[in-house]
Amino acid sequence: MTGTDNQSCPVCNSPDTDIFLDRRNVPVHQNLLMPDRDAARAIRRGDLRLAYCENCGFIFNTSFDPEKLSYSSDYDNNQSYSSVFHEYINDLVRGLIDARGVKNSRIVEIGCGKGYFLQKLVEDPAAGNTGIGFDPSYIGPLSCCNGRLQFQQSNFGPGMEHIPADVVICRHVIEHIPEPVVFLRSIRAALENNPHARIFFETPCVRWILENNVIWDFFYEHCSYFFANSLLAAFSRAGFCIEGIVPIFNGQYLWIEASLKETPAFTDPDGICGMARDYARDEERMLDSCSNEIIRRADVGGVALWGAAAKGVTFANLVDPDCRFVSCVVDINPNKQGHYVPGTGHPIVGPGDLARFGIRSVILMNPNYYDEVCMQLRKERIEAAVIDPARGEHCS
Repeated sequence: MTGTDNQSCPVCNSPDTDIFLDRRNVPVHQNLLMPDRDAARAIRRGDLRLAYCENCGFIFNTSFDPEKLSYSSDYDNNQSYSSVFHEYINDLVRGLIDARGVKNSRIVEIGCGKGYFLQKLVEDPAAGNTGIGFDPSYIGPLSCCNGRLQFQQSNFGPGMEHIPADVVICRHVIEHIPEPVVFLRSIRAALENNPHARIFFETPCVRWILENNVIWDFFYEHCSYFFANSLLAAFSRAGFCIEGIVPIFNGQYLWIEASLKETPAFTDPDGICGMARDYARDEERMLDSCSNEIIRRADVGGVALWGAAAKGVTFANLVDPDCRFVSCVVDINPNKQGHYVPGTGHPIVGPGDLARFGIRSVILMNPNYYDEVCMQLRKERIEAAVIDPARGEHCS
């Protein structure tokens, strides 16, 4: 336990919150494209002080300051270059259309990014769907799919009551919102004229992070962390009824379906507080173990991290902040290659660049991509051990 700052829970307003993780001066962005090492090391920083609520189990950054963030065209979290992630998205789309009957529907996506997911739901004329994507940072054509798909460079909320919506999608947005109940209530208000709308959310599962001691999955951009019961607490307070919550992506994410029904406020921390305390007790040991393993491997050959997204960037900043032991960070997103890791300045390279670094060890940032990484290494004729740092296992 690292103490308390008496900040009330943003979900249930309980004053019973305790800090369990305290990291100072961390990079505020993980997916910002940094053109050179100096810019990467000079990135804006903030404090990550995570607290859990003893009443509802919600976890949040008590030191989060949204003014420190700046999402722009230099922000790139595109994962569609991965065949594993591409297939994962296709499975979600097929599940919505075929299993959940999202056909002939007017779809609204909140925080649509570049519109990749929404376009998948709309592009097949046989499904009969139309869509409107909302995102202030959207860059691209405002209309496509013969006019069946449109985009607005704005937020979705009060004032949007005139927009018809049979289905609302919101993927990987709520974890960036410091006041999630306020956010959900704004969506609820905008759906006033769509009482039968179905709502689908996706967000990381903090229980998975805590259970697996994934120390590199807590970072500044994510200020709100949920598990099933804290989602129930937030949605019930905002005037929604959760119809179902299922773990997806091998437990790393939660998929939520909700409807516009009033339900009693729900609170049950369900053991998450104890898990957070256990995590706090073990974090330093985990960090030391990962750091020592990388130092040991760097003595016998080059070490690369695989994945220059949030997990890889956070891991690099934790275990090698001065860029001494990790040779490079690999990412198959060509837009990231040639740039540098925010905070540390490690070079971001493609798989084809590994040979010139003499790589003998690859630290895998997400075990879901193990087969894909091994295939890429074979393709490049790189003989390297692939290590999952969460389990301390040799994967090859």
